[in-house]
Amino acid sequence: MNDFVKIPEKFTLKAPIDQRQYLVDGDLLSWTGKTSEVYSTISSTPAYAPTLLGSIPDMGEQEAMAALDAALQAYDQGQGTWPTMKVRDRIACMEKFLDQMKSKRDPIVTLLMWEIGKSLPDSEKEFDRTVEYIEDTIEEYKTLDRNAARFDKHDGVYAHIRRGPLGVVLCLGPYNYPLNETFALLIPAIIMGNTTVFKPAKHGVLLITPLLEAFQNSFPKGVINVLFGRGRAVAAPIMKTGKVDVLALIGNSKSANALQDQHPKSNRLRLVLGLEAKNPAIILPDADLDLTVQECLSGTLSFNGQRCTALKIVYVHKTVEKAFLDRFTKAVDEMTFGNPWDPGVKLTPLPEPGKSDYIQELIDDAVGKGARILNEKGGTRYDNFIWPAVLYPVTEEMRVYKEEQFGPVIPVVPFTSIEEPLNDMAKSNYGQQVSLFGKDIRALAPLIDTLANLVCRVNLNSSCQRGPDVYPFTGRKDSAQSTLSVYDALRSFSIRTFVAFKDNELNNQIVEELLQEKNSNFINTEYLL
Repeated sequence: MNDFVKIPEKFTLKAPIDQRQYLVDGDLLSWTGKTSEVYSTISSTPAYAPTLLGSIPDMGEQEAMAALDAALQAYDQGQGTWPTMKVRDRIACMEKFLDQMKSKRDPIVTLLMWEIGKSLPDSEKEFDRTVEYIEDTIEEYKTLDRNAARFDKHDGVYAHIRRGPLGVVLCLGPYNYPLNETFALLIPAIIMGNTTVFKPAKHGVLLITPLLEAFQNSFPKGVINVLFGRGRAVAAPIMKTGKVDVLALIGNSKSANALQDQHPKSNRLRLVLGLEAKNPAIILPDADLDLTVQECLSGTLSFNGQRCTALKIVYVHKTVEKAFLDRFTKAVDEMTFGNPWDPGVKLTPLPEPGKSDYIQELIDDAVGKGARILNEKGGTRYDNFIWPAVLYPVTEEMRVYKEEQFGPVIPVVPFTSIEEPLNDMAKSNYGQQVSLFGKDIRALAPLIDTLANLVCRVNLNSSCQRGPDVYPFTGRKDSAQSTLSVYDALRSFSIRTFVAFKDNELNNQIVEELLQEKNSNFINTEYLL
């Protein structure tokens, strides 16, 4: 089907973006080597064809080493300007960046729609939520610093305890939230005094380019270095040096494992990972079906299911399966497919050209092993989309039962005993979240107690989600390592470090002079408002 309609003037691309600049050691350098073209699966012509958005540098080991060297020099074994800077001054740099970022809202929102097919409301929400995340991070960092502006004393020993940076961070973000989740790694890493090498995701890469100048003029040179290219060509050589202190990655466990394995001293490598998940919905016999249908609809198909927090498998009790599935399949087929800027659109083009073929493979495999497509539109193919298929009954030998589909297909598993979904979750490689639908507290109470030990967030009569960003975001098993939230991310990218001294006349006099003269950025009791 040709989904072309007249593109609103506000979102019309003026010309392809020939991105030739990249940021290393505080300089915006010009790239003269090979480039890779960036296409959108959204058509800009009446006869369907992918739209050329622009091109990006296709970098390799030489550029990766230059970026790493810049980050190492900026950290300078902990002696660099950035890691030793006062908290107040680091915050001022971040606020300067934020002010410039706010002025880039329109071009970034437009590129979010074209590059990854995210709807206009969701693209605007991603930008605004990222701004709010940075503002909340700054405030949380002030609180963290205020709590450290004192001395503890035990057994005749004083301690001045703060959180210090870890070193050099390699930051790799995801394509589904190329701004928000990438910055959920990058911003806390930087503000805690680390230096960084950052490579944008394979999709959603051009939307970083409007921010390069802001990165350049807001932070000291070498604090953030931005590269473009394939991960294996850029990230792998950096990891092999063993000079990276933190791997910050949101993606899949296969990529994370491959990069970890290339680090020669993995015991010294801090990992901050947001990985895949297979979050289930569990629908109990007394669930409010109107509410459950709506929450499962948004949980399975928000941004076409391309979220690690999406509901990727639905367990429904046999006593309510027909009532639920009748309403749910009807609601799926009533969703609106269109381009991201179309009013009321819920389903949008898939950014990965091969994703429809992959979803088709999952559908064919499940149908071949006994599942049925329950909704009339399920599996209908378009040039850049495949209609969500509700598959039932799904069994454990089917691929869609085990694989994280990350796209529009919904496996439904019937159950009669609650032990069935609980056992499946216990055996699963993943443990991020679960959605539990029901009303009887006598049934819910023991379930909540069990589920809290299998996953890291139990959503009661609600779909799975990351936010609000002040809440912990993590997972068990292959789903995550470390915790990302405004509060936790600052701690994930830092370590407790302190100055200790015995309570005697000499030490007390030295510390009093240090506080009076303000010679040390570490030893101070300045209270940030």
